[in-house]
Amino acid sequence: MAFLDRTARTLLLIELLQGMALTWRYMFKKKVTINYPFEKGPLSPRFRGEHALRRYMNGEERCIACKLCEAICPSQAITIEAMPRADGSRRTTRYDIDMTKCIYCGYCQEACPVDAIVEGQNFEFAAENREELMYDKEKLLENGDRWEAALATCIRLDAPYR
Repeated sequence: MAFLDRTARTLLLIELLQGMALTWRYMFKKKVTINYPFEKGPLSPRFRGEHALRRYMNGEERCIACKLCEAICPSQAITIEAMPRADGSRRTTRYDIDMTKCIYCGYCQEACPVDAIVEGQNFEFAAENREELMYDKEKLLENGDRWEAALATCIRLDAPYR
């Protein structure tokens, strides 16, 4: 009996007709794909993209050079050097992130006691050579200044889960 069933399915092209019916059914439904460069899907507030160093409202950088982010980074992508200032507080003189090493784990953001280093929503940061992916303190502060409104919103939305 199985032999006859298999022979009938082969001769009548049942599988092909079922596949064509499925194709016709989905041909007239609303498309689920998006036109990426022009349309973008929603991102979670916890999305981890390009790094940024934030500043306080008075313009002073937040990083207190505690080096917790450097210590916790599993890929050792962060390098920090610090010096004490005249008022006794410490601030970074060098804050480098090698983005080619970074695995976007978010540990640096979680370890920071003052929310100085954050991973923002920007995922479109391509480069033509490796040197462009070596972020120094100025580049990170520039990212923080550019994305501050979005970064603050994401941190506020993520606050209940911390």
